[in-house]
Amino acid sequence: MAWGILLGLAAQGAAAGLIEDSSATLTARNFYLDRDYKGDTPYPAAREWAQGFILKANSGFTEGTVGFGLDLTGLLGLKLDSSPERTATQLLAYNSRTREARDEYSELGLTLKARVSKTRLSLGTQFPSLPVITASPARLLPQSFRGVSLVSDEWDDLTLHAGRMDRVNLRDSTDYEPIGLASPNGRFKAGATSEHFDFYGGEYRPTSGLTLRLLRAELDDIYTQDFFGVLHMAPLGTGRFRSDVRIFNSREDGRAKAGSIDNLNVGAMFTYLWGVHGLGVGYMRQFGDSAFPYIAGGEPSVLSDGTMSADFVNPRERTWAVRYDHDFAGIGLPGLTGMVRYLHGDSIDLPALGGSRLTESSKDFELAYVVQSGPAKGLVLRIREAFYRNQQGAASSFRSDNETRINIDYTLKIW
Repeated sequence: MAWGILLGLAAQGAAAGLIEDSSATLTARNFYLDRDYKGDTPYPAAREWAQGFILKANSGFTEGTVGFGLDLTGLLGLKLDSSPERTATQLLAYNSRTREARDEYSELGLTLKARVSKTRLSLGTQFPSLPVITASPARLLPQSFRGVSLVSDEWDDLTLHAGRMDRVNLRDSTDYEPIGLASPNGRFKAGATSEHFDFYGGEYRPTSGLTLRLLRAELDDIYTQDFFGVLHMAPLGTGRFRSDVRIFNSREDGRAKAGSIDNLNVGAMFTYLWGVHGLGVGYMRQFGDSAFPYIAGGEPSVLSDGTMSADFVNPRERTWAVRYDHDFAGIGLPGLTGMVRYLHGDSIDLPALGGSRLTESSKDFELAYVVQSGPAKGLVLRIREAFYRNQQGAASSFRSDNETRINIDYTLKIW
């Protein structure tokens, strides 16, 4: 139907910009994930290897006061190595009864879009990237949502967002399903889902280097969440000082299908950047009687965003973080970067999993290289290691483990 609309416009001679401003890329992603569990655990490892392909074809807009266009996203995942004893990495779709991973899975997403002046409206497959809702890109293929989204840049230094999503497609799935609440460690009533997720708000940039963000989100009959964020970059000495403050206030909504929700998440990361170095220190704390709520199938956009084995948002938890980044261009290796990070959480209140003052920690390491020239220019190789430990026992959703992730990505520009 969407293609029919666009072809009709083209036939009327209104589609000059539709082709001229179009683009298409194909990303080949090779992904190996290995979680080697430690201590008491129902199974020893989650380990799979897969090859993915991500096609993105975006049209321009037709001419006229109201311009129309269409975006297409094609996703394909192929099994390279797996077994029933090692599934559940979220790289591959698998049979929940036999735990056999499928040899391949694929899907096609279509998004019809319209533009008036500097306001864009889209309907269909969505990949939102906001603190209150993010389509997770952390596996072989990205998570996606189905719904409608509006972004407006009509006013200088102000961007407005609004939208409603009614279904989600998980990273290892090809089926759209109701949007659910993540409930690791039994934090909320399991299986709670909603018919829609609404959000609205904006980003204001009053001065160069300063961004203020204010958003509200509602997972109908489950939770309401307000977000306030500050991003600031300023010169300091021979380098720059970056501040990233995030505050989420969450409570149950409507029929409270997931149970009581009462959480104030306050986090901040302060980083000093000089030359090829970056050193950051952060702190996050959970106030209230519950854990931090977020959409199932992805990760929360909090201070611990990017950790591999846990989310660090249990009830009452306090988390410290230290991070160091290095660009090896300074020693003649352009394209090579590294990162080390340590997170420590304490005061975790999970009586069903062992106590009210539990701890967890993660040591993360990353090395990435982008080929700078030659036939393989743009090829990305990325290796990540994490050593995660906690006191929560075998019943925990997050168990102590050593984790390895290896990615090889190459994006080809088709046109």
